[in-house]
Amino acid sequence: MRAKRRKTRMWLRWLIAALVILLIGTGAFAYSVYHHMKQTANQMHEDVNWKSEKRQEDVSFERKTPISILLIGVDERKGDRGRADTLIVMTVNPNKQSIEMVSVPRDTRTEIIGKGTKDKINHSYAFGGVEMTMATVEHFLDIPIDYYIKVNMESFRDIVNAVGGVTVNNPFAFTYEGTYFSKGKITLNGDEALKYSRMRYDDPRGDFGRQDRQKQIIQAIIEKGASFSSLTNYSDVLTAIGKNIKTNLTFEEMKEIQANYKDARKQIKQLHITGQGTKINGIYYLIVPESERLAVSNELKEHLELKTTAVK
Repeated sequence: MRAKRRKTRMWLRWLIAALVILLIGTGAFAYSVYHHMKQTANQMHEDVNWKSEKRQEDVSFERKTPISILLIGVDERKGDRGRADTLIVMTVNPNKQSIEMVSVPRDTRTEIIGKGTKDKINHSYAFGGVEMTMATVEHFLDIPIDYYIKVNMESFRDIVNAVGGVTVNNPFAFTYEGTYFSKGKITLNGDEALKYSRMRYDDPRGDFGRQDRQKQIIQAIIEKGASFSSLTNYSDVLTAIGKNIKTNLTFEEMKEIQANYKDARKQIKQLHITGQGTKINGIYYLIVPESERLAVSNELKEHLELKTTAVK
């Protein structure tokens, strides 16, 4: 089960990124199926008791205030809230027409805000849901977290199937979990797309090759998503999104982001957090050096047009 979650985690990371890019870049679809989109947005929306303590002034979409979005990938089961398998912070700056994205390792040891203890950062979701997760990530990175998008693990299958499958150019033939993938252009359904994106050990480039295949899947989803208005089954797409995604963004806020922030998708930069793995009382943690945490924090602050923290 743990191995399966590890394999799924990287795929989910790219999926969530694609969903945000779709959110800020697919205006034609939003207006052509306005009422369906509004219904889906209302289904996705959930009220949470959250206001960033690090925001001195309220976000203004008209003034194009740079914003941050916490992307939470969860594996929820009936009767079990689960843990956050993926935590990604995206900062969106429409003035610089860019997005910066950093994945926070799930095993990062940090203070769990509201719990009063140090633990793995992804445990914050199990302890206190979205609100505690937002507070903990905000504290760790020392930047305001404005919004969140939570994605259920099952969504990748639903969304790929809803868009009618995706076509990719496979660099070499391989078999994974009983499914054969031929070399060249192939069309994949949701289950096949997941398997295609998971394989690593038979790839001569290892994890780098797997990441490239994941990017292929996401690019294919984005290409279809960018022309949602031409899809005859757009209602299936919206059903898949509405069923698997929750956010504190309202429909009106989504429209404002689309109108004023869509050019930010022109440039996407990925940041990385590194650390040293260690065991404390028999439990594995990732210890992130303060210099590393501060460097990432300052880069995100600069992108958000906020005052950076001096390095001691």
